[in-house]
Amino acid sequence: MRPRRWTRHDERGSALVEFIWLGLLLLIPLVYLLLAAFDVQRASYGASAASRAAGRAFVLAPSQPVGYARAEAAALVALADQDIHGGARVAVTCVPDPTRCLSSGSLITVSVTVQQPLPVAPAVFGGSAPSVRVVSTHVEPYGTFREDRS
Repeated sequence: MRPRRWTRHDERGSALVEFIWLGLLLLIPLVYLLLAAFDVQRASYGASAASRAAGRAFVLAPSQPVGYARAEAAALVALADQDIHGGARVAVTCVPDPTRCLSSGSLITVSVTVQQPLPVAPAVFGGSAPSVRVVSTHVEPYGTFREDRS
């Protein structure tokens, strides 16, 4: 029997293990950032569509109180199309006279605010989940030559 000599440690295969670990350590945060960016973009599309739909619904309403209800409903439907449920606020303002929105020459401004929670964050961080606020504003003119419906 021949005595065994101490030789250098063979490192074959360790590059593959290091590559896999580094890949995972860098890939997981990148995937999370992409998912968060996609969620915020989805909320942005939803808020934009909701403000536009709410403005049109308000202008087409027969009266101002009905217009507020229709604007809220139209915004919720547009947000639901983008799979955004709850956490949305719809604000309707009018110029030059806030009490007579449906009069000729008025400009109706609809603002939709959405709080979009980040993915996987509620389970990780507990009760107060981090979120991104997305705001969209749409201005819809009530034509100069239209009948007053205030």
